[in-house]
Amino acid sequence: MKVLTIIAQKGFQDIEYNNSKEAIEKEDIQVITASPTGEEAIGKYDGRVQPDLAINQAKSEDYDAISIIGGPGAPSLADCPELFTLLKQFQGNNKIIAAICIAPTILARAGLLQGKKATVWNGDNMQSTVIEQQGAEYLAESVVIDDRIITADGPSSAQDYGKAIADVLKQQEP
Repeated sequence: MKVLTIIAQKGFQDIEYNNSKEAIEKEDIQVITASPTGEEAIGKYDGRVQPDLAINQAKSEDYDAISIIGGPGAPSLADCPELFTLLKQFQGNNKIIAAICIAPTILARAGLLQGKKATVWNGDNMQSTVIEQQGAEYLAESVVIDDRIITADGPSSAQDYGKAIADVLKQQEP
């Protein structure tokens, strides 16, 4: 099994990336990382990651799930049309779609949270409104699983978020 993890080119949340990746890999699931350009990405805390590919090189049929990491750079991913195309493909293929921190707002803007329960980083008391305006029911919880949509609220939940992705994937195994 493989999870495609999307990070911003600059300003992804290092803790969310590292801890969720570790939790997923601990369950013998491969994590492939993509960013907008595929060039070295720099985290909020200056962590450096060499992505495996650029977002426009990813194909949904090659992965079992997609995970979008938050952080101050994550909103820039909303300007990446290839990501929205990819998300719609994952949805159309009935695959797991996950996002942490502020990244659930990207899922909301893509129309994927309509009628779903979700959480989001809400430290500014505004992000819950963003997802609610797009048809989601906001829950002030650390991790929310609604069918194949998994959302989490931030760095302190990253380990549980990664484990939730792995658990849902393993439940789908034939």
